[in-house]
Amino acid sequence: MDEKINIHDTIGLAKTGLDAHTLGIASISDFLQECGLKTVVSDSLVSKAFSNPGNLNNSSIIQKWIIENNITVLSFSYRLNTDDAVLIFQKLMYQLEYKKLLKETGGLIKKIFFSGLPEACNEVKYLYKNIDVFYGGESYLESLKIFGIDTSIAPLNLISKHSYDIALENFGKEVFENGNYLSILPVDRHKSNNFGTKKERLVDRIQHGRINNFPPVIRAHSGPYMQNRKESVKQFIDWAGRLASGGLLDILSIGTSQLTQEKFGEDWHGLPNGGGVQLNSPEEYNRIYRASSPMLVRTYAGTKNITKLAEMYETTINIAWHALSLWWFSQIDGRGPNTLLDNLTEHFNTIQYIATTGKPYEANVSHHFAFRSSDDVTYVVSAVLAAKAAKKMGINDFILQIMLNNPKQTSGINDLAKARATFKLVRNLEDRNFRVYLQTRVGLDYLSYETEKAKKQLAAVTALMDDIEPFNNNSPDIIHVVSYSEGYNLATPEIIEESIKITRYSLDKFRALREKGLIDDMSKHPDVEKRMNFLLEEAIIVLTAIESSINNPYSPQGFHDIFKMGFLPVPQLMFCREEFPEAIRWQTKIKNGGVDIYDNGKIISARERMDFIKKN
Repeated sequence: MDEKINIHDTIGLAKTGLDAHTLGIASISDFLQECGLKTVVSDSLVSKAFSNPGNLNNSSIIQKWIIENNITVLSFSYRLNTDDAVLIFQKLMYQLEYKKLLKETGGLIKKIFFSGLPEACNEVKYLYKNIDVFYGGESYLESLKIFGIDTSIAPLNLISKHSYDIALENFGKEVFENGNYLSILPVDRHKSNNFGTKKERLVDRIQHGRINNFPPVIRAHSGPYMQNRKESVKQFIDWAGRLASGGLLDILSIGTSQLTQEKFGEDWHGLPNGGGVQLNSPEEYNRIYRASSPMLVRTYAGTKNITKLAEMYETTINIAWHALSLWWFSQIDGRGPNTLLDNLTEHFNTIQYIATTGKPYEANVSHHFAFRSSDDVTYVVSAVLAAKAAKKMGINDFILQIMLNNPKQTSGINDLAKARATFKLVRNLEDRNFRVYLQTRVGLDYLSYETEKAKKQLAAVTALMDDIEPFNNNSPDIIHVVSYSEGYNLATPEIIEESIKITRYSLDKFRALREKGLIDDMSKHPDVEKRMNFLLEEAIIVLTAIESSINNPYSPQGFHDIFKMGFLPVPQLMFCREEFPEAIRWQTKIKNGGVDIYDNGKIISARERMDFIKKN
């Protein structure tokens, strides 16, 4: 299987139903199509079959998918547990050989690729000498080289870099090479109101930091996965205690398993999990809270019984803030059992409950649209819709999460424009009863599998975060530190703390350079301003059309209809495509570092799209 890939080939991009992350596949599919190649992405039925290719029915579904789509190149992705990845891939290879689907046995497939965690990739390379692998974090050009495709076919607007991106990369390299970040010490926040007690609130810690000109409060995500559930919980409680004693982390974010989110308190025997710490009782949450003090603690929402779980989080971990995904973690992304309308109804009911607690609320939505290849305008619009709904339901403190590098090919210029446009429209909602807090983070698939490169990227993106509001030392309010190991392995307490040190040092260093005038002033950069104004104008057109077309838009039925009518396009929606044809009507492309809706080679304006939706 050493033949070259050409424009006559069809590249099949497959994942399992267990792996919910689709951004990487959607991104590479779009890029390959831009290069003139044909791609086919596995849908929900086929992805579920790839979860267990050894099953007779599943192998037949995979065979049918390959033959009907004339797939000659197969790239399989599994970025969860290493052992499971290798076992699934072995079963897949056996079935491909057994059913004579490989070219050497008379079949269609001439090349196979594997994408996974580094350990899984290395194991696959050892077992199958003729299979090339993707470790994750590869650039577009690097991906073409791995595929064995001539890099000269790559469009320049997809691979060229802006001078700002180059400056950020150089800053990250400097931070890593001098190594001074290791000297960073914890921030003493003990004088914050009710510090370390059940009476303490996130906004207290933020306000105390603002008054004292402290760095942003730091949140980090942790959730060790082990086959033995009780050992997994025991290890996490140990990690929580170690992070608490280290003093560098302000907010511990519990990364729970899929089963914890979907089937909390139920019998899990024989059910697939999908990673994360496997909590299944209120007492386990209580133990984590006790081990975590004086850190604040938060966790994922559930995918059913959402209000009931939110109430449990209040009584066990005194959750620092609640986060809900509204449209997502439902049937449309395969992450939960609820229909879209049922999910929205549960989420709206839960937001009303959150309002009674006085806790902040985070609408965890925009990046989920981006994961499904939505355009940058949709990123902005979805955040504003969620913020308006929260305000109408009585939320007083709203956390706006901005995930940068999403997709990872987004330019720094576009990231700043998108972040500022979103922040501006959401902040316009502020009044004495509604306050907005900015939380920034690295993109989910941005960090490299190479440790040194990932550390440099973490430093660089910290500078990017600070340039959202470059002359406001109280912004961002919260930094969600994604550990540098996330591209290849779970983050241990040591890795989390080193990642925090890199982030904190980079922030201090970048601000010091700005004060001395040694970096470019990005506050009014013409390229950022032009793109930001475009996104603002387009977003306002979409929001106006929604509010004039949808009866009671800020309601479960309203949000359902907004999605169904195609106001928030998601061309790479993996599930429920037949149910929501208008949501997948519009196609997007990433060009010049931004994502827009295109037709016949040109960007479709929001006004054109709104006119079409209204007519239909």
